[in-house]
Amino acid sequence: MKKKWICLFLAVGSLFCLNACGKQEAAEEQGTESDQVVALTVWGGEEDEELLRELFASFESHYAGQASFQITYQAQSESNCKDILLGDLEGGADVFAFADDQVAALAAAGALDPIENEAEVRAANLPASVEAASVGDTLYAYPLTADNGYFLYYNKAYFSEADIQSLNRMVEIAEKNGKFVTMDWSSAWYVYAFFGNTGLEVGLNEDGLTNYCTWNDTEGPIRGVDVAQAMVDIASSPGFSNCTDEEFLAGVKDGSVIAGVSGVWNAVAIEEIWGSQMGAAKLPVYTCKGEPIQMASFSGCKLIGVNAYSEHPEWAARLAEWLTNESGQKLRFERRGQGPSNIQAAASAEVQESPAIAALLEQSEFSQLQRVGGKFWDPVTAFANNMAQGNPSGTSLQEQLDHLVEGVTAR
Repeated sequence: MKKKWICLFLAVGSLFCLNACGKQEAAEEQGTESDQVVALTVWGGEEDEELLRELFASFESHYAGQASFQITYQAQSESNCKDILLGDLEGGADVFAFADDQVAALAAAGALDPIENEAEVRAANLPASVEAASVGDTLYAYPLTADNGYFLYYNKAYFSEADIQSLNRMVEIAEKNGKFVTMDWSSAWYVYAFFGNTGLEVGLNEDGLTNYCTWNDTEGPIRGVDVAQAMVDIASSPGFSNCTDEEFLAGVKDGSVIAGVSGVWNAVAIEEIWGSQMGAAKLPVYTCKGEPIQMASFSGCKLIGVNAYSEHPEWAARLAEWLTNESGQKLRFERRGQGPSNIQAAASAEVQESPAIAALLEQSEFSQLQRVGGKFWDPVTAFANNMAQGNPSGTSLQEQLDHLVEGVTAR
């Protein structure tokens, strides 16, 4: 009997120890989760640094106690994010902003995994932005903006509503006043404006990588050389300046620029300078072969991606969601004037009343979702820079267009 009591005592003691040890292990696991150090690197545009740091702070406050965060911001242009990231996926950012035309290549390279809460993200954002963030029917990124396009800014002190209908007329007015109308011909993104509504085409082949391009066509109502000559004619005026987006804004600040083609990211800065004189409208027409041609535009969205090789994929996804949620996009509009992709944020009175957003919507009738392969950019930029200088080499326009198309369609 005494032996049985001893065995029973030992058994109960063992159960007590197991129970205590289990509770201790659970407590240790819970403590490990709350004490976990989560290091995340975020890539975003240089102009977004202040905004992003504000959103990082609110993210850390919201998830306080669940982890110890070390969020590092690094400036990286959305336009070439893909190339930098694919150069070193494992060493790249955990969370990154990029232009929507890069989503297919990033997904194909394994840099992006499908979004887990796809239905929730789809329901919260405008259909066009969801389409831009998808490959086929699969969502690979979080929509951030629905405003990645361009339109016309102008100073009302110099131009009437009638004047802004024609780029050639605006350039004449700028010349008379010793000022400039600007556009960035060093970026093929903007140069599409001259070709887009002419019947001359460019786009992706079915392989999703190479391009087709007919910008050198010698037949049809508008030929490639007609567009090239129109560009040379515009550039020949002292009232036109081919300058980058940064140079455009600098010109607005010093008073030398009175109109220019840009996007919503400059709306806040321009309004601060021009005040009530700031105007925004769709792109004007330009004279080509003696006829007015409505200038076209590329459209698109900015997206936030989560690196498939992130060491903290769940936290990276939570941060991506935080940067792109309704409140984050409203703050982005307030700070940077950028148009939300979030349905509720886009429906706010402040967004609806924005002159820049209104101009973008007006231009959308003449825009096309940007879908071109990587070989598009350099040949178009080289051609346009030569047009901007007035074709100093004297090389025939047809020969230059043939060379452009050869480069754009290269495999």
